[in-house]
Amino acid sequence: MSITNAVADDAPLTRPADVGFWEAFRLWLKLGFMGFGGPAAQIALMHRELVEQRRWISERRFLHALNYCMLLPGPEAQQLATYMGWLMHRTWGGIVAGALFILPGLCFLIGLSWLYIAYGDVPLVAGLFYGIKPAVTAVVVYAVHRIGSRTLKNNVLWAIAAAAFVAIFAFNVPFPAIVAGAIVVGYIGGRVAPDKFKTGGGHGSAKQSYGPAVIDDETPTPAHALFRWSKLARVLIIGAILWSVPMALLNMVYGWDHTFTQMGWFFTKAALLTFGGAYAVLPYIYQGAITNHGWLTPTQMIDGLALGEANPGPLIMVVAFVGFVGAYVKTLFGPDMLFAAGCFAAVLVSWFTFLPSFIFILAGGPFVETTHGNLKFTAPLTAITAAVVGVILNLAVFFAYHVLWPKGFAGSFDWVAAVLVVLAAVALVRYKRNVMQVIAVSALIGLLLKTVVNV
Repeated sequence: MSITNAVADDAPLTRPADVGFWEAFRLWLKLGFMGFGGPAAQIALMHRELVEQRRWISERRFLHALNYCMLLPGPEAQQLATYMGWLMHRTWGGIVAGALFILPGLCFLIGLSWLYIAYGDVPLVAGLFYGIKPAVTAVVVYAVHRIGSRTLKNNVLWAIAAAAFVAIFAFNVPFPAIVAGAIVVGYIGGRVAPDKFKTGGGHGSAKQSYGPAVIDDETPTPAHALFRWSKLARVLIIGAILWSVPMALLNMVYGWDHTFTQMGWFFTKAALLTFGGAYAVLPYIYQGAITNHGWLTPTQMIDGLALGEANPGPLIMVVAFVGFVGAYVKTLFGPDMLFAAGCFAAVLVSWFTFLPSFIFILAGGPFVETTHGNLKFTAPLTAITAAVVGVILNLAVFFAYHVLWPKGFAGSFDWVAAVLVVLAAVALVRYKRNVMQVIAVSALIGLLLKTVVNV
């Protein structure tokens, strides 16, 4: 993803025209097909489109919304898209933005899951996987740099990010504990050194760099985004109905112990009880889906993660892979309807995984909008964002380890994979190639290496 050159200070820019619903619809659809590389890369992509290029929202308002999404359980990139859509075009704008962020990836992953489970041992598929993994590693590392460069504006925020990285990397501190620590540091820091915890690190460069936005720093909160208890109650009631009715039907038709019902319940817990985005939820899913329920094998889970990384949409969309493989292997619709069972399970687990995210944004967004100028709220959220940068860096290191040392440190270093990582990084940084181009070329190289060169 290219970095937009900052607009010169002496180049005046006018405020963009108001954004129509269908204009936004086209952008959300585009982002749904382009969102490769995990949450960090997807957030960077949204920032480029919404803040840098189109100027639909200011830097500070974008980061304020991001801070809230980072605090929530669930996929922060999809939640951020929902938030942006809701802020610009009310409830249906949020639903459309969040849904289009998911649907292309869900459709692709269903198809890829079927190809994997049916033809996974074919050298063609193995070669593609070999090339994709190093490219994704480079994408994630580069995306960490992008989000960090926007967030870590001073030494204090850098220190928070470094402390978070050491805490989770060296001491395996749970992510909720890191968030709690960041809240405390941000709350105290906002009182002791408020300039260090202003969104954007106290710098005024965001507006100078990108120009006035449709929703700017000082733009009044839209009427639909004002907090009202009646709106909150309505969202919570509708959300409860949308969850309870499908769950009740599954229990009535299949029984509580059936795989479909257990999938719905398990992924509801995954959506509500895990913090830190897709990467943080993966260990929970790994343990539950493999150890507790036996829906798939460890090798299948790792391959599913690679598919998720190479697939547009949130990385947590790997839940669709888990559901598809679990239902397919267990022949839940019988031996003649394997694909149908897999599709049903993939849609089912996606519904229960993403529904809470919509509720969190539509219910909590109005409150968050009332706090974007209030330092006592923004300082803790800014500290959380800084801490999350350190957490994502740890996960990027973890992913790089598995790509470069596929058999662990006891095994050999994969020099070919390392070269592919470097080449992908050069393409991203030096030549400004987009993510889809890098992944496609890397997949082709991997295919040639495995089928022609036979590495």
